[in-house]
Amino acid sequence: MPRARFLVVCLNPVIQNTLVFGHVREGEVNRSSEHRVDASGKGVNVARVLGQTGQRAVHLSQLGGPTRDWFLSMCAADGIDARWAESRSEIRICTTVVDRGARSATELVQEARMVGEGTFERVLAEFERALPDCEAVVLSGTKAAGFPEEAMPALAQGAARSGKALFLDLKGADLLACLPFRPVIAKPNLEELIHTFARGTSLRGEDQLAAKDFVASVGRDFAESYGASLVVTRGRNSTWYWSGSALRECPALEVEALNPIGSGDSFMAGLASTLMEGAFLDEAVAEGTRLGALNAQRLKPGSIA
Repeated sequence: MPRARFLVVCLNPVIQNTLVFGHVREGEVNRSSEHRVDASGKGVNVARVLGQTGQRAVHLSQLGGPTRDWFLSMCAADGIDARWAESRSEIRICTTVVDRGARSATELVQEARMVGEGTFERVLAEFERALPDCEAVVLSGTKAAGFPEEAMPALAQGAARSGKALFLDLKGADLLACLPFRPVIAKPNLEELIHTFARGTSLRGEDQLAAKDFVASVGRDFAESYGASLVVTRGRNSTWYWSGSALRECPALEVEALNPIGSGDSFMAGLASTLMEGAFLDEAVAEGTRLGALNAQRLKPGSIA
């Protein structure tokens, strides 16, 4: 098998049900004019977009329950090389409600069921089997209930020990625990960054000046303490990122968005693939912005084609 450039790990898989309505009427029966079902979750989305840009990627997750084969068949149909560990945990189903009349997309999230005993040990064994054949590791999303607190940092440590480039799309305790393993990039969104580093304060993302100063401060600390670049996405607004000496801004592209679910994951795919090709951070952020905008214009989550 050709060498896989990326190993994308997400411990919280999703079957994504996307329903489209001309106009949603609250409290009434609404009939969908269009719908689709896809394998999803942040890691699947990243791996799918990497594949659509011509990169090779392996996706690793935990799977269980009666819909596992269905999930894997959808991954195969999208050309995703999916590796998995048995978790005896039914895959959650999340629903996106697209209201064309209101030009909105509402996400209904089902929390994951607890994974079975020994799941992380099985995930770690699969991770170690896949690691030698990759050049970079992307750790993305949350972990399902039942995983130990040391799960994500153990994976980050394994990547660092093997000399792999490490990319993080994490938040909270997982992000904090993985930073000592010196990632190339940490890419939370602004809400996640505030929740992780300024929880309990009065800081709000709507306060542009205070939020920008806060991101600059965290970005400087990431660079000095961990050798990592901080990239902070803000949905439809511009992206802020620490260049090494200053906070820079990449404008968002103005597009007619249909379904933004997976745009942050598409951004990460563009960011990581461009950096691994040897580009500068400015170029990588611009490519991530482009892919995120492409995804937002499509109904299928985590897709640019």
